[in-house]
Order: sequence, then C-alpha cells, then structure tokens
Amino acid sequence: MRSALLVMIPGVPEPISPAATKTIGVRSLRRLAALAWLATAMAIALVAPAGSSEATTVKVWFLQGEQLVSVDRPGSTASDAVAALLAGPTATEKAQGMRTYVPAAAKLNSVTVVNGVARVDVTLSFALGRDAQSLDARLAQLVHTVSGLEGAKSVLLLVNGGTVYGMFPGIVTSRPITLKYLETPNVPASHPAPPSPTGPVAGLLESQQKLAALGFLLPADADGKNGPQTQTAVLAFQKWQGLDRDGVLGPQTQAALAKAQRPAPITQGPSGRRAEVLLDRQVALAIENNKVVRVIPVSTGAPSTPTPPGDYKVYAKIAKWWSTPFREWLLWAVPFNAGIAFHEFSEVPPYPASHGCVRQMQTTAKWMYDFSVVGMPVKVLTTSQ
Repeated sequence: MRSALLVMIPGVPEPISPAATKTIGVRSLRRLAALAWLATAMAIALVAPAGSSEATTVKVWFLQGEQLVSVDRPGSTASDAVAALLAGPTATEKAQGMRTYVPAAAKLNSVTVVNGVARVDVTLSFALGRDAQSLDARLAQLVHTVSGLEGAKSVLLLVNGGTVYGMFPGIVTSRPITLKYLETPNVPASHPAPPSPTGPVAGLLESQQKLAALGFLLPADADGKNGPQTQTAVLAFQKWQGLDRDGVLGPQTQAALAKAQRPAPITQGPSGRRAEVLLDRQVALAIENNKVVRVIPVSTGAPSTPTPPGDYKVYAKIAKWWSTPFREWLLWAVPFNAGIAFHEFSEVPPYPASHGCVRQMQTTAKWMYDFSVVGMPVKVLTTSQ
C-alpha cells in the first residue's frame, strides 16, 4: 500500500496533501513557501539578542574650548573606545574646533575591565610632557571615554604594564580615577587683581568721555582716573584702530581718538542683542538693535587651538563654570559653541592665546555676562575688513 505524500511548508502548522497541491498549484505553492520562510526569518530577527546584527557605537571624548565633548565611533568595548581616542578627531571635527591632547605617538597595549575597574595599559608617550594642563586634559579624555563601558566605574592608568607615579601633577594616578574625582574643583575660585591706576594723564577726562561716546568705555567710568576700566577701553580702541596694543593713552592713541567714529557692526542682523567676535582685531562687539553698545578686548584661540568661525547661539549662562579637562574656574561664562564661551580669565594677552574660548578681563566679563541672554546670536568672523 502506497503511503500518501505530505508536503510540509515552513510556518504552516498542517501538512498539505498531494490532492491539495493539485488544487493550489505548484506556482502558488512556491509563493506560499517563500512567504513562510520570510515570516520565519523575521521571527528569528525579533527574538535575536539586541545588537547582534546592528552596528554599535561608543562615545569618545575630545575637547572644544575649555570643555569635553563626545563623538560617536563604531565599537562596543572599552578597547574599541580607547583605540578610537588614540586615533584622534577627524578633519571635519578639527574644523569644528575639536582637539585632542593625547600624543599621536601614544599606543594602546591592552584594556581589561574587572570588578568595575578598567586597567588601561598604554605606551610611555601617553604620560610624557611638561604642560600640566595638557596632561590633565588627556587624562580627562581617557577617563571619560572608558567610564561606563563594560561596567567600568573607574580607570587605572598603566604605562607598559607598570603603575604611574608623579607624572600628572596634582593627580594621583597610582590608584583608579573616577569621573567625580576629575570633575570636582580642586582650587578656589578667585578674581585676578586688577592693575593699579597709573599717574595723571593730560586730557584724561576728555579722552574718557570720547571713549564712552564711541562705545569703548561705560559713561559711569569717565571719572578722570586712569584705572583698570580706562586701560581696558584704551586697549579695545587700539585694537579696533590697528594701533600698538599697550593700553596706554599716549599721543598716538589720543590723536586717533580725536578723529575716530563710533564702530558699526560688521554684519547686519536681527533686532535685539547679539555679539560679533572679530578674530583679526581681537575684540568682541556687543550689539543691540544693530548698534554697537560696547567694544571689548578679548583673547581668542591660539593658532594650535583656534576659535572656529561661524554662527552660534548662547545656550547657557554660568557664573562659575568648572573646566574638567584643565581643572580651572571659568567665571562669568557665556557658552555659545559646546565648550567654547566668553569667560573671565586671569591672563588675557592682546593676541590669540586661549584653548578656543573668548577670554575677557575682569573689567568686562561680568558686564558681558549681564548683557548676554540665552539664545543670543554670536557670529565669529575671521576678518572684519
């Protein structure tokens, strides 16, 4: 006795008899089989472990101005993340002002994570250098990049398998380092002492009044005293006019002041408050309703860490901002491009010298902080000519 032939279709619970195949037709049967296989494949994909077929990413931390910023890189492990960190930012990211303080010569030996401690073994180049801020920054990049991956809660830095002692000033690296340790201020916030008033200057009050009329000095500071506010205003005027930048109200500066016109915005913008940062003149223009309210001398990014030109907006106002990578206070901070901000600083030379931020003196930083509003446009211009 011949046994009946039963046809089994994946995804179809009941077998199909030969008689049924004749009714359905071979072509329809094949179509049914294909649909069943597709349904099976989809079901397998739905129950597959998360991430088994999808590309995963890790966050790698670089610097922008005085703060850390993250970018996504392919990978899933702490080792993947450290390798991407050592590779550095892309050309596009560099154009956006992102920088790394990890030496290009540094190589990764190994990464292991046990009981929440990531042991990161690198070559000696990673720990070499005299600049304490650079050393602080690269360590902060590493700890931020590794923390959280594979359950890492702290990072123990090793150099060629050995414990690191005394190579990072002010930071104990002989035991695991946490994010909280790096993010906790370790120095008191302090305002730099303003310069002392200088001796009498002929025609000082008249010059102050002219500086105030032009937007370089606040009217209330035209008091006949050659103090810090006047010296700051003179420096701003010298920068605007292309004179020697010494902050001294000498004959050349007074002669230029006598025939000067009030500065105008370089670009036209919307009504309300906005700011222009002029990289060539090293000044910032505080503008309201398309009129320059005040001209402020600044120091923008050094050639190795330039302030990227472009259009931005103020996204916060922070009276006391802590720079985790450089472990220093940034007072009266007005950030407008990730870690790049207007802020007070103890050293504001008349030339570009910052990590990308717009440094200001104590004489102007609080005023700019009060003038700024969240959402205020900030345009950074390479040239003002």
